[in-house]
Amino acid sequence: MHKMKAYVRTSPQSMDVELTELDIPEIDEDELLVKVAAFGVGIHDRYFIPSNTNFPYPIGSEASGVIVKKGTLITDFQVGDRVILSSSLLPKGGCWAEYVAVPSKALIPMPDILEFIEGAAIPVAGKTALECMHTLDLKEGNTLFIAGASGAIGTLVIQLAAARGIRVIGSASSRNHEYMRSLGAEKTVDYSSPTWQEDVKALFPDGVDAALAIQPGTAEDSMMVVKDGGRVITVSGDRVQPTRGITVEQFQHQLNLQEALGSLVNDIASGKVRLVIEHVYAFTQALRALEKTETRHARGKLVVSMQKD
Repeated sequence: MHKMKAYVRTSPQSMDVELTELDIPEIDEDELLVKVAAFGVGIHDRYFIPSNTNFPYPIGSEASGVIVKKGTLITDFQVGDRVILSSSLLPKGGCWAEYVAVPSKALIPMPDILEFIEGAAIPVAGKTALECMHTLDLKEGNTLFIAGASGAIGTLVIQLAAARGIRVIGSASSRNHEYMRSLGAEKTVDYSSPTWQEDVKALFPDGVDAALAIQPGTAEDSMMVVKDGGRVITVSGDRVQPTRGITVEQFQHQLNLQEALGSLVNDIASGKVRLVIEHVYAFTQALRALEKTETRHARGKLVVSMQKD
């Protein structure tokens, strides 16, 4: 068999994604071919396309699967290995396909205890959450407000912060409050409430040490609950004018996949960190999953399984 099914962008002008049939990618001597078992669904999957790429181009940024072929220069992975991978901006296409060609630096081994669905949910949100924590640089006893805390990134940040003794206040719709508290949030507020800022200030009258603005358009409001001289870190790239000595900056992509995720994957496998997956879709339902993610109202992560009917 030399063909595979894949969800592709057909041109740089159109943002439409469609299911089609393509040749299975050939691998170079420093690449591996992975048979995709599941892939994560991300807010940017439709848009993250390399410049000067060939179309049609399979979209997708993260997956899990099994190595079925390896190049002659590969020594750290073997055919048959179960792996987690990042396929963001790869020249031969992303992982919304039955097969994907990747370099070894884009792979990490997947513990046997993890299911493919779990593995596929980790790379993008996990790496971003760790980089947010690194940029925030908070210490035990510090306070953190998270705007958009119920999504894939926020649910991991809540747990990572709480494990370090950081006091977390999470903002999301009221239906998500109980489960955010179960992850370690000390207080939860409803972003649609006109009094949510007062609710935060009731607990921390001088303001929190830092805020993490995950959802677009939340940095300016988040700044209102940060103390003088505090920090606001944005994930969405919000640009706002700082006041009261508060610094506002974008989180930094400063960790490579393997160094960032090795310990986190093990913590998820051992149950120390809980992976929140809202729904698992079949391959034929992938576009529905993408549209759901693009509403920015998903609870945790959405995943597509190649085995699900």
